[in-house]
Amino acid sequence: MGANAAIFFGGVMVSIIPAERVEKAIYFIRKQKVMLDKDLAELYGVKTRVLTQAVRRNLERFPIDFMFKLSAPEAEILRSQFVTSSWGGRRYSPCVFNCFSSFTNKS
Repeated sequence: MGANAAIFFGGVMVSIIPAERVEKAIYFIRKQKVMLDKDLAELYGVKTRVLTQAVRRNLERFPIDFMFKLSAPEAEILRSQFVTSSWGGRRYSPCVFNCFSSFTNKS
């Protein structure tokens, strides 16, 4: 994957993420298009723990279907699809984020 391009918008440098990078991070789970917590965190440039913690602290701002934790069998099936382990030895099932959920209920 190449580096992200950047532009200035309103005097602030904004990173442009290639569509292909986003599309490769989308999975179809429970009849929904979702992104793994680690992929979404990478797109935002934060650690996975920081992303999930921020969402959990602000659950009232998100629709109920915005984030859910994979069951152990779902996580195992997804893990088996990766040729090399990029999971970093997780001790828990990842959270996934619904790609087409409204992002916030409240401002």
